[in-house]
This record gives sequence, C-alpha cells and structure tokens, in this order.
Amino acid sequence: METFISFWWLIVLLIILFTGMVSVTQGNITVLTMFGKYRRILRPGLNFKIPVFEQIYKVISIQNRSVELEFQAVTVDQANVYFKSMLLYSVINAEEETIKKVAFKFISDKDLMQALIRTVEGSIRAYVATKKQAEILLLRREIVEYVKAQIDHSLEEWGYHLQDLQINDITFDKAVMESMSKVVASNNLKAAAENEGQALLITKTKAAEAEGNAIKISAEAEKEAARLRGQGVALFREEVAKGMSQAAEQMKQANLDTNVILFSMWTEAIKNFAEVSNGNVIFLDGSPEGMDKNMQQIKAMLQMKTNKS
Repeated sequence: METFISFWWLIVLLIILFTGMVSVTQGNITVLTMFGKYRRILRPGLNFKIPVFEQIYKVISIQNRSVELEFQAVTVDQANVYFKSMLLYSVINAEEETIKKVAFKFISDKDLMQALIRTVEGSIRAYVATKKQAEILLLRREIVEYVKAQIDHSLEEWGYHLQDLQINDITFDKAVMESMSKVVASNNLKAAAENEGQALLITKTKAAEAEGNAIKISAEAEKEAARLRGQGVALFREEVAKGMSQAAEQMKQANLDTNVILFSMWTEAIKNFAEVSNGNVIFLDGSPEGMDKNMQQIKAMLQMKTNKS
C-alpha cells in the first residue's frame, strides 16, 4: 500500500514539475501574473513557474514588426491625397519596466495596432492640411520627420519605438493627376524649346565666329601678299634703275649717246607688248614726237631716281 501511495506522489510531483516548466523562444518575453497581478517576466530559454498559482498572461515579441497603411488626406487647397506607406516599429528594449508597459497598456495587439495606425494617419493628415497640393510630392522626408517627432512620445509611453516610416506612394485624384501630367509635359516642351534655341544660338554664334576668323585670316594673308608684292615691285624697279644707271655711266665713259638705252628700252617694250598682249589692242603713239615725249618722261624718271640715290 505504501509503495502504491509513493508511486502516486511521484506521479504528482512529476506533473507539477512538468507543468511548472516554461520554454520561452528567442525574440520573445513571457509575462507572468499571480492572482491577476503582475508577478515577473521570463526571458528566452527554459524557465520555471509555480504551477497553478503563476499564470502566463502574455507572450511579447521584441522583434521588429511592420504594417502597411493606406489612407487619404486633404491639402489646404482642398486636393485629395492618397498615401501608401509602411510602418516599422518594435519594443523599445527588453527591460522589465518596458515589458510591463507593453503588456498592460492595451487589452490586445489589435487595439495597439488600431491606436498606432490612427495616430500615424492623424499626424500625416494634420501636416498635409497645412500644405498645398503642388508641394506634397516634394515633402516625403519632411512628412516622415514630422510624424516621428509627433508620435515618438506617445509610442514611448506604450513601450514602443517607431523605427521607420516609408511613404511608398503618393497619388491624387484622376483629374489632378491629368492636370499635373499636362503641366509636366508643357514644362518639358518649354525646356526642350529653350534648349533647342540655346543650341541654335550657340551654333550660329560659333559659325559667325568661324566666318569672322576666316575673313580675318584671309585679310591678313591678302595684306601680307600685297606687302610682299609691293616689296617685289619696288625691288624690281630699284634693280632696273641701278642697271640703267650703270649702263648709262659706261656709255658716257665710251663717248656713246645714252639715248641709245632709251631707244632700246622703247623697242623692247613694244616687242613685249606684242608677245604677251594675248590679242588685246594697245594704242601707242609711233610718231617721232610721241617717241620723243616718251623718252623725255623716261629721262625724268631716271633723273628723279638718281637724285634720290
């Protein structure tokens, strides 16, 4: 009989032992209560609780959690704005006081989620209501910073922390979107026309500069060519004059008439006219008076050259 009683006591002890064992998975913390009052927390691993008396009130996850939001807001100029966003939040830390806040502030996770979503939506609506429709698309970062500043204190009182808020999409009513598309298209056409005008202006400017440079180079070349031609003609005349002067001097020394030189030049000129005239008609005064007149002009030219030398 005693052996039978001992066997049953052993079974009872084993039941009590096994019912008192609590395994807490990684990333979770278990909250225990006794007679409905907070008792203590159990951290990840194998834990023990007092059977029957200590009860598991709630298992709290300290991992990151996310929720997607879709809601509508109205701008100061009465334009409807539709938001799609993602909210990332978590328990602040695994300290006991923080876990107590998380466990007892809300009846269930559903109530927490509803309060969190409504708080975020309310903050965004309040911010959007102060802005114009045309400004909203450029204010994603400002909206996120505003929401964090507004709800961080409330979340801290609940034991949570807002890690990130991603605004994935911002849209407007169909009529507003069409008008915005038209504005963008017209601005693009305007920018394209301005760019094309600038390109055409640059092209014409560069062409004008190139043409001006070409004209300048051509003028400089013509100027240089004219200068060289003038120098060549002057040098030719100078050498002719020197040659004639030397010939005249030699004829004087030989007691010959220097008019022979002039006559020779006259006949050589008439011969050259005939050879290279290419059929052109050249009128020359062949009378003695005409030849004498030409001789006198040549003498005067030679005399002037001699005086200058």
